[in-house]
Amino acid sequence: MNYKAVVFDMDGVIFDSEIKVVECWRVIADKYGIPDIDDAVRECFGCNQVEAKERFLKRYGADFPYVEYKKEMSDLFHERYDNGKLPLKPGVVEIMDYLKACGKKIALATSTRQVTVESGLTWAGLIDYFDAIICGDMVERSKPAPDIYIKACQVLGVSPSEAYAIEDSYNGIRSAHAAGLMPIMVPDMMEPDEEMEELSVGIIEDLKSVIDYLQG
Repeated sequence: MNYKAVVFDMDGVIFDSEIKVVECWRVIADKYGIPDIDDAVRECFGCNQVEAKERFLKRYGADFPYVEYKKEMSDLFHERYDNGKLPLKPGVVEIMDYLKACGKKIALATSTRQVTVESGLTWAGLIDYFDAIICGDMVERSKPAPDIYIKACQVLGVSPSEAYAIEDSYNGIRSAHAAGLMPIMVPDMMEPDEEMEELSVGIIEDLKSVIDYLQG
C-alpha cells in the first residue's frame, strides 16, 4: 500500500496511560465506594470528556458527581505522571523515526484536551514529530464518530484512503474506519473482538511490529 500518512491515537498507543488512568480511578472508587469502576473507565476509552460524562451518568445515575470525582482523579493522575513521568509504549520513537525517514506525514487524533496533549508530548520530546495534532476539544463529536480523523486528514492534506490509523480502543477503530482510513489495532487494555477484526486492516501486537507491517 502506497500510503502517505499515519495518524496515531495517544493514550494507550503512544503513552502507557490507560492503565494509569484506571489505577487513579480505582483510588477514587475505593474512597467513595463506586462499584465496577474498571468497566466504567474502559467503556470511555477513546471518548472525549463530554461523552465520558454521559456514559458515567448513564451507568451511575444523573446525580452522580462526575465532575468532582473526575477532577480528583485527574489531579491525582497529574501529580503522579506530569513532567515526563508518564511512560511511553514500546517502539514509539522507533516508528516515528521510521516514518520521518520515509517521508510520511504524521498526525495525532486524540480525545484528550489540547493543553494536556501538548504538555505531555513536549515533556516526552515527541511534539516535533507531528505535522498535525487534533484533540478532543477541537471537534464537536467524539470518537466513535469520524470527525477527528477526517479533520486530521484535512489538515495533513491527504485523502483518508491514503492514511493508516493506529488505535488501541474500540471507539478509536470505529472512528478511523468510519472516516475511511485504514485502521491498525495495537491492543492495550482491550482485546480485539470479532468487530475489531472486521474493521481493522491488521491487529498487531506492538509498534515495532507495525514497522514490519508497513514495510510490507
